[in-house]
Amino acid sequence: EKISCWALELGFSQVGITDVDLSNEEESLQHWLDNQYQGQMEYMERHGLLRAKPSELVAGSIRTISVRLDYLPTDAKFATTLKDKSKAYISRYALGRDYHKLMRKRLQQLGTKISTFCADYNFRPFVDSAPILERTLAEKAGLGWVGKHSLLINKDAGSWFFLGELLVDIPLPITQIENKEILNNCGNCVACIKICPTDAIVQPYVVDARRCISYLTIESDEAIPIEFRALMGNRIYGCDDCQLICPWNKFAKLSIEDDFQARYNLDQVSLLELFNWQEKDFT
Repeated sequence: EKISCWALELGFSQVGITDVDLSNEEESLQHWLDNQYQGQMEYMERHGLLRAKPSELVAGSIRTISVRLDYLPTDAKFATTLKDKSKAYISRYALGRDYHKLMRKRLQQLGTKISTFCADYNFRPFVDSAPILERTLAEKAGLGWVGKHSLLINKDAGSWFFLGELLVDIPLPITQIENKEILNNCGNCVACIKICPTDAIVQPYVVDARRCISYLTIESDEAIPIEFRALMGNRIYGCDDCQLICPWNKFAKLSIEDDFQARYNLDQVSLLELFNWQEKDFT
């Protein structure tokens, strides 16, 4: 109970606790890698099935404290930016400050608070920074379900949120999930699959990164394949289409974090202005 209260006091939107057993995910993870869906992200292949073995990543870990932090900025100019081909569309998550630093600092604070009650205790925070299946852990912890676009969805908050974890070596009670048999609420909806500009969602719950605009504009070092260029439109850093179309995002919560609000006019900046940036401006 104290952990839950501390997490909320630190600004997290939700918290859940689960074990570290992800053995059920090993087969699907290996299949994804075998199909080369990771593209140039060689680190995905390098760590392999370690992603499904948190206890090997941090020896002695037996529980995961999983947290959610909403990031949807106020006055988000979704459709207007996409429709104006002179503007640059930048993914919502990238409009503010770097979420890795903000969340990691707060997770570290949460871990330190717990240590005041535990004489012998070890923890390690993660925010998209280690080979670990964050969404699967969050799903097990009751934070939502993995949707057909492969992102986590919460029935009360949509999917505009970041995830973070604390791996700990103390036997905390696991969060009890109500109505576990209907945890996945995507039903027959395939809106995210149909809306994807480059058909990157090759089947429900499976994304081929090599076709994903987020991968092409952020992760890949290669020239963008000609077949995808017109389909990308004015999306120059990431893509939100699968979230924009998701019916559950009508329940999305606006972020209360000032750091996640749009900075440097990035929510309505022109393509010409960004084309003129030098590397130091980008950095």
